[in-house]
Amino acid sequence: MKPLGPVDQLFLWMERRQQPMHVAGLQLFTYPEDAGPRYVSDLAEQLRAFKTPVYPFNQRLETRLGQAFWEEDHQFDLEHHFRHEALPKPGRIRELLALVSAEHSNLLDRARPLWEVHLIEGIQGKRFALYSKIHHSVVDGVSAMRMGMRALSTDSEERNLPPLWARPQKRRELTLPNVADMATGLARLTSGLGAQVTTMPTVIREVMRSMQKARKDPDYVSVFQAPECILNTRITGSRRFAAQSYSLSRIRAIARAMDCTINDVVLTICGGALREYLISQRALPDRPLIAMVPLNLRQDDSVGGNEIAMILANLGTHIADPAHRLQVVRASVLDAKHRFSQMTPAEILNYTALTLAPGGMHLLTGLAPSWLAFNVVISNVPGPKEPLYWNGARLQGIYPVSIVLDRMAINITLTSYVDSLEFGIIACRRTLPSVQRLLDYLETNIVELERAAGIIP
Repeated sequence: MKPLGPVDQLFLWMERRQQPMHVAGLQLFTYPEDAGPRYVSDLAEQLRAFKTPVYPFNQRLETRLGQAFWEEDHQFDLEHHFRHEALPKPGRIRELLALVSAEHSNLLDRARPLWEVHLIEGIQGKRFALYSKIHHSVVDGVSAMRMGMRALSTDSEERNLPPLWARPQKRRELTLPNVADMATGLARLTSGLGAQVTTMPTVIREVMRSMQKARKDPDYVSVFQAPECILNTRITGSRRFAAQSYSLSRIRAIARAMDCTINDVVLTICGGALREYLISQRALPDRPLIAMVPLNLRQDDSVGGNEIAMILANLGTHIADPAHRLQVVRASVLDAKHRFSQMTPAEILNYTALTLAPGGMHLLTGLAPSWLAFNVVISNVPGPKEPLYWNGARLQGIYPVSIVLDRMAINITLTSYVDSLEFGIIACRRTLPSVQRLLDYLETNIVELERAAGIIP
């Protein structure tokens, strides 16, 4: 048996009916040229032959004396985890997204391994899809995406590829702690606390500078200045999923013309889309929305260790002009990068924790409504740069399906694939009605930035 770590147990503790804690991915495939009328049905039969899952797909929860463990499920039932389904006619993407929205609203059964894979046929244009979901206590979103990519191939001729649950995954062997291990861990923790204390003068100084600058500059992002918004109200268990692909070359062209990064452009179009959506709901705050954005701080090609921070970015939703909005977004991101460039990795970690912890307290408990550090999470995960195939079928698009939290009613996650940016937007459908309009608003804001950059008339 393997005990769950504190973070993994946190994801189980946070789960409620209105707050499922699983992540997922939607993969859209086109049929191989030689596919017959029973291609997907035959594929489903091939997948059902893989009845013995590998780690971690063979693990189920067990609780003893209040401690949660993973143990192998010796009564594994593949029929529960693998579903072969067909869309109702006419089989548009609208029907596909409706199916994913409904499935993503459902909790996973804790008496079984915490995952499901849905093979979906009947999609217009000789296409089919895989919707795969797995609990966040098993893997994080990035790991789940990597597992999904490793199950594919760059060779269009390769066949008989095993499904995700039968493909061996890398794992670390863990054993139950003994007294010596606990003593060693305590010693490391004690020394670690001393190292953390040494970072506090720098961290406190930077927090104070941030707050002072925010008083003078209305566009500067400091702590607790995210406005109250309908994005940050209570949610239900019902979900709406919206997904769309946008040309990465268009985003690159805007970034070159406006002398900024691709991530700056992405944040700007997201800010513009959220602005249009909130206007349509008559709920646009006077102050700009703040996004929490993962930022890669590595300056070279080295490997090993984590150099990731969470920055707070001003989305400029109070600004109608797209070029001006881009300037505000770019300035807030550059300021965060500059601040972190003068800090050690430990100082960055503690600065991030200190600035976001009170907002997280509100997110989890609702006890501090004025301590709102951010309104929305926008994540950009790098994806494959070459076409991928699964048993001869070409991967046309891959769309992340993330988690919605109470008082964080929308999540925008995107990944790159060849020459596309694949957006996956998940939201509470009751709190944020008609959130699929964001897809049109994203396209509108790309066009507006292309005009502002002089790319199109």
